[in-house]
Amino acid sequence: MRPVQFAFEETQLDEIAKAEGRIAIFVPQEGNLDQGSRRINRMTRGAVERLREDKGADAANGTLITLAFPTGLAAEAVDVVILPRRCSIEEARKAGAALGKARGNAALTVLAGTHPKAAQIAFGIAMRDYGFDDHKTADAEEDARAVRMMVSKPADVEAAAAPLLAVADGAFFTRDLVNEPANVLTTTEFADRLVALQEIGLEVEVLEEDQLKELGMGALLSVGEGSESPSKVVVMQWNGGDKAAPPLALVGKGVVFDTGGISLKPAAGMEDMTMDMGGAGVVAGTMKALALRKAKANVVGLVGLVENMPSGRATRPGDVVTSMKGDTIEVINTDAEGRLVLCDVMHYAQDRFKPAGMIDLATLTGAIIIGLGHENAGVFSNDDMLCNAFLKAADAEGEGAWRMPLGKGYAKQLKSRIADVKNVGGRPAGSITAAEFLQRFVQEGTPWIHLDIAGVASVKSETALAPAGATGWGVSALSRLVADNFEV
Repeated sequence: MRPVQFAFEETQLDEIAKAEGRIAIFVPQEGNLDQGSRRINRMTRGAVERLREDKGADAANGTLITLAFPTGLAAEAVDVVILPRRCSIEEARKAGAALGKARGNAALTVLAGTHPKAAQIAFGIAMRDYGFDDHKTADAEEDARAVRMMVSKPADVEAAAAPLLAVADGAFFTRDLVNEPANVLTTTEFADRLVALQEIGLEVEVLEEDQLKELGMGALLSVGEGSESPSKVVVMQWNGGDKAAPPLALVGKGVVFDTGGISLKPAAGMEDMTMDMGGAGVVAGTMKALALRKAKANVVGLVGLVENMPSGRATRPGDVVTSMKGDTIEVINTDAEGRLVLCDVMHYAQDRFKPAGMIDLATLTGAIIIGLGHENAGVFSNDDMLCNAFLKAADAEGEGAWRMPLGKGYAKQLKSRIADVKNVGGRPAGSITAAEFLQRFVQEGTPWIHLDIAGVASVKSETALAPAGATGWGVSALSRLVADNFEV
């Protein structure tokens, strides 16, 4: 679905009494109310002050308290949000998210006045105002998607909010992709949705199976052998920077469904494997965000799209496949397929684009969930400068990320008796050995980060800025990384 649309307007207090749906105001735990809140307080005969006296002292910043069916107003509710003028970006976004969650399908008028974090509040509203109901047959209620945001300087707030709302749009694109069932989001449908991004200025090309065979992508192609869906690689380019500047390369694992192949997964929970293309989803959403906000940087996004299915043609445990790099790989477990997809796309990205840095994203291992749960993605890197820049961006955007170790001792677990390397190194340090496998395909001199997002791409319970399901984790952090480190 598309993010909510905002109308930024000059504050018009005389219109408040006629506003329908819900009205939102922001009040501190103590101290003076702003102009809009004072007007609402008078119209509701002091209800705002009484509510603050009753509940404000014990409320955290961002807490929303609803006055239902207020007297003196046409609105069905007034949402009173505890939020001082001096608040953090995180608090402002969470306050907005509380409004996005509470509003349902109702029209919303936000009285932000002169609040310095009005743009961040708008971002929070946009990020939380999401639902994936494309496959529900019940009649949908009429949805008043637009949000009126009354502020003292609407042009300034709109300008500050524009790049944030572009990021929200990209995150929604990621969420929609990750939430889609696999019978809808086939490799072909996925590629078609990415091709459609040409409409916003991205250059998009699709490499089909015959081209992948010519390139020697034997590792990637081995994953899709058992499926009727053709394997593909999609390349998206955004050239908003200096023509001579090498791009940042983003590489995503796009396994549209993962049965485990011949190493079949247990039936319980297999339905969640529709999200195994989460890395490709984040790359796609980030590229959309960069294009929408006209980022002054060169970035290329590459995604490997496959389906891992068992059949008479499927790759078997014990098979040996040859990567584009030329390394032979003993496939010990066909359920460790994501690294086979990534290694070929990473090699292609470096050979063709000679990137200034490369970041791959994948729902790669269950081991990272055991280690970090659903709070943080695992971060592995060969370059402290790039890694620290990403961690700083992720922290600023409130997207959990934690650096994990690499080392030759872990790489020893991948030694094969019959090939150059095997695709798994056993249960100990499973997420680290997966990263070590990928590092084998990083060319000397290429700054690289591997993000294992298995625990954060899709979750069972809501987060601060997203309902249960796909989170869109990574779009905000990567967009900020580009803005802070790669834009001219």
